[in-house]
Amino acid sequence: MMNIIGRKDEIAEIKRLYSSKMPQFLAVYGRRRVGKTFLIDEALKGKIIFRHSGLSPVDKQNHKNSLKEQLKHFYLSLQRQGMKKSKCPTSWLEAFFMLEMHLQSIDDGSRQVVFLDELPWMDTPRSGFVTALEALWNGWGCHRDNFMLVVCGSATSWITDNLINNHGGLYGRLTSQLRLSPFTLNECERFFHSKGIRMSRYDIVQSYMIFGGIPYYLSYFEPGRSLAQNVDNLFFKSHAVLTEEFDRLFSSVFSRPEEMKQIVKILCNKRSGYTQEELAKAVGLTVGGSFSTMLKALAAGDFIEPYIPFGKGKREKHYKLIDHFCLFYMKFVQGRREIDPEFWMHNVTSQGVSSWRGFAFEEVCFTHIAQIKKALDILGVSSTQSSWAVKGDDGTEGSQIDMLINRKDNVVNLCEMKFYNEKFTVNKAYYSKVVHRQNVLEEMIPRRTVVHNVIVTTEGLTYNEYSGIFQNVVNIDDLFEK
Repeated sequence: MMNIIGRKDEIAEIKRLYSSKMPQFLAVYGRRRVGKTFLIDEALKGKIIFRHSGLSPVDKQNHKNSLKEQLKHFYLSLQRQGMKKSKCPTSWLEAFFMLEMHLQSIDDGSRQVVFLDELPWMDTPRSGFVTALEALWNGWGCHRDNFMLVVCGSATSWITDNLINNHGGLYGRLTSQLRLSPFTLNECERFFHSKGIRMSRYDIVQSYMIFGGIPYYLSYFEPGRSLAQNVDNLFFKSHAVLTEEFDRLFSSVFSRPEEMKQIVKILCNKRSGYTQEELAKAVGLTVGGSFSTMLKALAAGDFIEPYIPFGKGKREKHYKLIDHFCLFYMKFVQGRREIDPEFWMHNVTSQGVSSWRGFAFEEVCFTHIAQIKKALDILGVSSTQSSWAVKGDDGTEGSQIDMLINRKDNVVNLCEMKFYNEKFTVNKAYYSKVVHRQNVLEEMIPRRTVVHNVIVTTEGLTYNEYSGIFQNVVNIDDLFEK
């Protein structure tokens, strides 16, 4: 097995399942392009006896692949991998029975691993797929000690609803589940190093603002090119490989991709997000069943995140866009009639890009909240984090705080994020702004609770007469901790 970056716990779990003397049913899921198939291929290299991948729901000609085509594709996979020629199945029950008979005919007592990739794609409307999968496992697989079924899919909500939280015949049938997350900054750095790509931590953070630690995107980086050159190659040059990735993401994962994209586009307009009622009104849909299901699916796919703003109740739950790739794509790529092939190189120092970096850095920090808590030495303290905003009026200035960490040990960390290419200097005006925010916050929290100001920045803090307003400084190296 090649040296895989990260994924140690996941690999150990897969090996544990393989080495057991019991039937195993493993589901691996996570955002599209996060490396699920690669992980399974490497962890089980040379051990998979049968593999099949579902056909994409929609091909390049916008043709929807039907049950008949899915079954024919499965039948061809069976033939390709040793099954004697027969007739094409007409249902998934028949298709999985063929698989069972084939596995029995070649069973020599050793572990038999079956890998079904892009499982949700195989479940076309009215196909009876889930029922047939239930029959495969409950009626056959779970009774064979050497059988190991590994399923994988990018439609996380499908995996969650039909396998993990199934209330029918597959209830509690998974023997293990692995949710694959994007790389951390630490893993991105190690990945670039393994590919011979030299990049400063300052630029690796910027790459995270754009690609969000998705291995598939990072694999296109070319050694010897700067970050800006790689960004231009991937997004802005003629026929760039990621130009149509945004549309592919949604069409390959969701049954209603256009409505999903519309929700994401609305969320892109407001960093703190919207309540469900506000979002439904902006999109032009009704709050209720189908809309709630769409929000649930987007959250399951790690595109959006539900959260309760500090000081609000459950009825004020907000939804915000957290996918770095989508945020970047909609800001700089989508909708441009004429694209400069060296757009990023030409705009890397522009005011618009500088402003975007500030907002994008906040999202990187939320993604690496564990590293921030570790730097503050509060990993063992129960806490929650969210953004916070207070509207001003004629007599009071409004306040907006990048991140609040509300701790159970009677401390609230008021965190400011600053993405600079040098040490950040607190001047008198900024000092007054932080003091104002602290005062507003102190009026809202219990008297037994105190506020600790934290600054999260790239190069640290210049110490002067005003810098003492911050009790803690978290720098870029802290974000690269494991």
